[in-house]
Amino acid sequence: MRLAMVTETYPPEVNGVARTIALTVDALRARGHSIQLVRPRQNGHDMVADAPGFRTLLRPGFPIPRYTQLQMGLPSRRALERAWTEERPEVVHIATEGPLGWSALSAARRLRIPVATDFRTNFHSYMRDYGAPWLARPVRSYLRSFHNRAACTMVPTHELAETLAAQGFERLRVVARGVDTKVFHPERRSRELRAGWGAGDDTPVVLCVSRFAREKNFALVIEAYQAMRRIRTDTMLVLVGEGPLAEELRSRRAGFVIAGRKADDELARHYASADMFLFASMSETWGNVTLEAMASGLAIVAYDYAAARATLRHGESALLAPFGEAHSFVAHAERLAREPELVAALARAARAAAEARAWARVVAEFEAVLRDVAS
Repeated sequence: MRLAMVTETYPPEVNGVARTIALTVDALRARGHSIQLVRPRQNGHDMVADAPGFRTLLRPGFPIPRYTQLQMGLPSRRALERAWTEERPEVVHIATEGPLGWSALSAARRLRIPVATDFRTNFHSYMRDYGAPWLARPVRSYLRSFHNRAACTMVPTHELAETLAAQGFERLRVVARGVDTKVFHPERRSRELRAGWGAGDDTPVVLCVSRFAREKNFALVIEAYQAMRRIRTDTMLVLVGEGPLAEELRSRRAGFVIAGRKADDELARHYASADMFLFASMSETWGNVTLEAMASGLAIVAYDYAAARATLRHGESALLAPFGEAHSFVAHAERLAREPELVAALARAARAAAEARAWARVVAEFEAVLRDVAS
């Protein structure tokens, strides 16, 4: 199958969408598909190594406000029409809804090329976190208009499909997401890395991997960590990521480590070298970090929705708080601080649950939907 993949983020940029798209591209190439990757230029990373069955079409971009390390693509409809007239893909898959994604959607429809989209980010829910709740409705309207112009929109959970359907989104298809259990593995645990954090072999280390942004609810992560320290005073917190709140977090650094942005093997070592994972975000469509923590063998505290609800069971493979109940989230974290034997049991069960989310199975589902769209 000749496939055009359109995304406004891609490695070496570090975020869940970029990692997932890259894994998908690699897996589809391994299955014999021809891929044209359409993305914005990235500052300092525009050297493109094309290969048989894989080409990159770079388009102009500009830094995203508050996320200057990421680029948003500029409108490029005419350029995409020319490219796809010369070499017509069988299907266009659009992973992001920015100006480049809209251009790709418009170009493909004008050329009568079937289009599939992903719903990956609850942008409309971010509006309240950035002091503009009045924008939530127009942003949701834009997203609905965007996705309803496609032949189908892929979502990661039945829960999200039901929510979006109630809001008027059409032709939704549930396609699960997975994790590379060879990259994220408990065997990557590093005594040297823990020593660099100031942690000994028996020091309880809590990890949070996330974009440093208001919608990720870092205030609750820190509150839960502080509650854990009142029970076990040697507990440590390690934050991995980058984003608009980075300077604020560094300025209030009180007993925790800010490791910054990590990727690939280094990211996997950070996961595996911790013991517990706190994820308090309430704005996820999925949450790749949850599966990465599971695969790395961590005891997880999260809200009971998105990836956590789809892959974990409260009391068996994680501690899941009812959505939005901060006091329950903190109480679960406190329980981990009191019960080290529970930490070990949850970690083992989380790893086992991750192994059932093999990436090959996920890509097969994705491929099947694209074949349906193309036909």
